[in-house]
Amino acid sequence: MMGETLSGDVGPVRPGEELPWASLEGYLRAELGGLPDGFEVQQFLGGAANLTYLLRFGEQALVLRRPPFGRIAPGGHDMRREYHALSQLWTVFPKAPRAFLHCSDPKIVGADFVIMEFRDGVVVRGAIPQALAGHDDVGRRIGFAVVDALAELHSVDPRQSGLQDLGRPTGFVERQLAGWGRRWAAVEPVDGVVAMDEVAARLARNQPRPQRASILHNDMKLDNCQFDPGNPDTVRSVFDWDMATLGDPLVDVGTLLNYWPDPSDTPEIRATRHPGLEAIGLPTRSEVATRYAGACDIDLSDLQWYEAFGTWKTAIICQQLYDRYRRGETTDIRQATRGDHVPAMARRALQLLDEGGHA
Repeated sequence: MMGETLSGDVGPVRPGEELPWASLEGYLRAELGGLPDGFEVQQFLGGAANLTYLLRFGEQALVLRRPPFGRIAPGGHDMRREYHALSQLWTVFPKAPRAFLHCSDPKIVGADFVIMEFRDGVVVRGAIPQALAGHDDVGRRIGFAVVDALAELHSVDPRQSGLQDLGRPTGFVERQLAGWGRRWAAVEPVDGVVAMDEVAARLARNQPRPQRASILHNDMKLDNCQFDPGNPDTVRSVFDWDMATLGDPLVDVGTLLNYWPDPSDTPEIRATRHPGLEAIGLPTRSEVATRYAGACDIDLSDLQWYEAFGTWKTAIICQQLYDRYRRGETTDIRQATRGDHVPAMARRALQLLDEGGHA
């Protein structure tokens, strides 16, 4: 879709995150064909890991996503997976942007990448954007819209979109625990975070039995969703599908709740989220869970386990982001303090396991 992004999330490319633009332009003109004259690039500034750029060929806009620079965790930032999901999912889940091209030749931009459609709209981070501010009760409405979008995704039959091979549901949770444990070992601070190891052990001892298998986004959160300014009750687009897979849908719910603010949050947990997010009028975590359970008819008895897993996983991601900054692989100053949040998140995960009776 054409036009300026209403979210205000694009700007000049960050220093050190430029790509070989001439090589890219020539490649895309040859592969896609029919692109109008002119070529301009901006960068989406909101994401924390994958690099995402807005490409304009005259009046035609496309989006490029590639992994971050530097060392990549095994299985992370999987552009082939993102392309596989988005080249087909849009046919049955219109909130997924359509992917047009996957390039696996590192000579073009230094890594593999995906080209997908551009959708204009509003992304909500730590405040309600002006474009949405005129709606009554807008915080609760966008919050429930995100929950409804997740429930809608989980209702999709993978076979309808040819995505039955997107993942292996059997043993999914066990593989997730093992995989994220290896990632933690690769970036664990020298002085350690003992609580992170305790969380991992308790998660492994208390794995719930999956109730069903669904297509998972695997990093669902408010700012991975986009809204039409005229309609806060429906998510227009869901972004960042490089971890999409098939598995236990409550993993997605736990991840969402881990990112979600709540009046019960302590100051140290509030500090791990976008500043101001707790003040925009979102529904509580309890309301989020109730809304999802009503849409999907699923038992939430073990929900604290899934939220603890989501919190533990997110703590590992924070440490990965800090480690990348420490190694000089990004100049994004936001990553300089990501690791500071890990101890608080580990304590939060232990609290959730205590509350759920998962000793």
